[in-house]
Amino acid sequence: MSEEITSPLQLGDDIVLETVLRPKRLEEFIGQTRVRDQLNLVLQASLNRNSASDHILLSGPPGLGKTTLAQIVAHELGVPIRITSGPAITHAGDLAAVLSSLMAGEILFIDEIHRIAKPAAELLYVAMEDFRVDIMIGKGVGATAIPLELPPFTLIGATTRSGLLPAPLRDRFGFVAHLDFYDAVDLQRIVHRSALLMQVNIDEESSLEIGSRSRGTPRIANRLLRRVRDYSEVNKKPIDVELTQSALELYEVDTLGLDRLDLAVLSTLVEKFAGGPVGLNTLAMAIGEDSVTIEEVVEPFLVRLGFITRTPRGRQATLEGWRHVGVNPPESNALF
Repeated sequence: MSEEITSPLQLGDDIVLETVLRPKRLEEFIGQTRVRDQLNLVLQASLNRNSASDHILLSGPPGLGKTTLAQIVAHELGVPIRITSGPAITHAGDLAAVLSSLMAGEILFIDEIHRIAKPAAELLYVAMEDFRVDIMIGKGVGATAIPLELPPFTLIGATTRSGLLPAPLRDRFGFVAHLDFYDAVDLQRIVHRSALLMQVNIDEESSLEIGSRSRGTPRIANRLLRRVRDYSEVNKKPIDVELTQSALELYEVDTLGLDRLDLAVLSTLVEKFAGGPVGLNTLAMAIGEDSVTIEEVVEPFLVRLGFITRTPRGRQATLEGWRHVGVNPPESNALF
């Protein structure tokens, strides 16, 4: 397996490292083949017309590459990118100030766009469609709207919860893409590429071991690679599959990618509540963790693995969930 790496990386701060590991071009982006091909078509058409690209909406779970794709779009089109987030735009005036300062063809990237304030979202409708914002002068019945023309720009929105986007906003995106979780082989390729950039020697078996424990998420794969690198450096041993397994066991990441909190939720559900059903708040109190963290971080992965289900009466462990924590389920459980 060989990848052409354009710029070697000297080891440094993990935050800087995470930025440098991001691919810069679409051809370097691993996985998401369908989305990559569709996006390439959109960008090539825009370049051929010498015009701003259609507005783009990227949806999917955290860590799959939405921000990376936005930066790749800017690089491929050769235009600057302005980055902000939905929670940072609390007033329509905040958004109007950003929009009015954009240059022709520039990209505005709004992360977590579903969390943008409603007045700002309504302003965005007109800006996306007509390239215009209405600046309000005065208050009350004497207020006057002054239209301000905007140069053509491209909005790229990223969201982890596309269902929360207002329909008028979602309909104004010319290209909508949903990013899926990665398989272990694609994650192995990502780990291999990142290791080359980090100047870390790792074999294919170790790369696959990390990829298979990364929950289908490149961000997690790169994070685990850094921890395996640290383990190797501290113990002054080369990275092989045995060392990789030892490092991941130290960091409490099991063979399927479950971490300490995942296993705590699953074990508590099985051992303290006989597999459920049990309410979310009760489960959270038993573990000593925030219910929002369990619902948004832990549950989606356990549900995807088929270890728990959500029922009208609460959360319930499946047969596979019982088996994963090494406990035999009772025959009376209604799920079996």
